[in-house]
Amino acid sequence: MDLYNKIPSHSPSVVTRKTGHEYILVPVTENIADMNNIFTLNETGAFIWEKIDGRKTVGQIIELVENEFDVDHATAEKDVIEFIEAIKNYLIINME
Repeated sequence: MDLYNKIPSHSPSVVTRKTGHEYILVPVTENIADMNNIFTLNETGAFIWEKIDGRKTVGQIIELVENEFDVDHATAEKDVIEFIEAIKNYLIINME
């Protein structure tokens, strides 16, 4: 799958706040927070978000999720790809 070799990175147009084990992501457009599209990440989403660093491929992130949460490859793949597709649509990450 071509997506496996893509390298996601955080968009500079998102403000991130960590509260405990959760993250709140707020897209910013023209220096204004888009409060209608705030994302709150659960533990799995927060883990994936932390691994998106502009160096790891999607395939590497899937492997990290498998190991961290002790899930099978299909479950990790589904979770990571759904997460990336969802936030990519809101320009919260960039893909190289």
